[in-house]
Amino acid sequence: MTNALRRALAVAAVLSVGAGLASCGSAKQSTGSTSSGTASGTAAGAVKIGLLLPETKTTRYEQFDRPLIEQKIKELAPNAQIDYYNANQDATTQQTQVDTALTKGDKVLILDPVDSKSIQSSVQKAHDAGVKVVSYDRLAQGPVDTYVSFDNHKVGQLQGQALVAAVGDKAGAGQIIMINGSPTDPNAADFKAGAHSAMDGKLKIGKEYDTPQWDPNIANQEAAAGITAIGANNVVGIYSANDGMAAGIATAQKAAGINVPLTGQDAQLDAIQRILIGTQTMTIYKPFKPEADAAAEMAVSLATGATLNPTVVPTTATNGSNNKTLANLITPIVVNKDNIKTTVVQDGLYTVAQICTPDYAAACTAAGLQ
Repeated sequence: MTNALRRALAVAAVLSVGAGLASCGSAKQSTGSTSSGTASGTAAGAVKIGLLLPETKTTRYEQFDRPLIEQKIKELAPNAQIDYYNANQDATTQQTQVDTALTKGDKVLILDPVDSKSIQSSVQKAHDAGVKVVSYDRLAQGPVDTYVSFDNHKVGQLQGQALVAAVGDKAGAGQIIMINGSPTDPNAADFKAGAHSAMDGKLKIGKEYDTPQWDPNIANQEAAAGITAIGANNVVGIYSANDGMAAGIATAQKAAGINVPLTGQDAQLDAIQRILIGTQTMTIYKPFKPEADAAAEMAVSLATGATLNPTVVPTTATNGSNNKTLANLITPIVVNKDNIKTTVVQDGLYTVAQICTPDYAAACTAAGLQ
């Protein structure tokens, strides 16, 4: 072969590779809200995953769940394409987003449902199309393939036990207000049942509310109404199913001139700060990374046809439509003033600097954080 012919063939090969890369770039740009990595070991686009989260009112989803899930997926499958959606607490929007994910060709959906019941038709549609569904944090109805969350009955039980302990010998002197989560969220029902199992017979519940969409503003109104109905001097504690609502409830307490034990969940930064200054009693810390990692591993295994690791799905769960699925239920952790340092700080959820802003410096010092 002549040198000229060798040079001509080399140029042709370079042009061919360049055209292929340009084609891949165009396809990547057409995917919308998509995150892609460098292909490694398999063809680019072989792992296509839709991530559908429910809302932004709870800070965890954008700050922790999404980045942690995406990071783990890319660690396991560097070439993965991830299409991200947030339903902003709208069940109809989420159904449309599932349709979009199926149209885009996503092979696995990591789905945290806004409404576990209404999403059933979308889960069925995915199942019929051969698309796997990982139910994340909340258990959707329909033929889901795997589920990862926390032991939600245990969450409520721990909250209830903490409130009983905090109210102490004042239990017979008054009543508590119970402010539960959204009636469309199956987790809320589990939290509620768990809390009742710990509190019934020990605390008298004067008023109880189920709060649409976990809305802090509605929780504020419910707390204010409950305090008025029972009488401020007769309120000895308030059960709040999560920290977002606890923020609204703490404001209602302040307006009413009371400060009684108050529960929470999710270990939000503002909740940790309220715990330090004594306007919230406790929160439930559900380590986001183990949950996110498990969801990502489930999704990648399902997308690639690999066998699920038994340690990732060690148990089963049955949803509201009586579908049984492989599951991973992680143990929650109680956080109070005494163990902030050894839980959320030690795990790197927050730094001391993030928690101990000037308004909380004295409380941090008293708690041994700085």
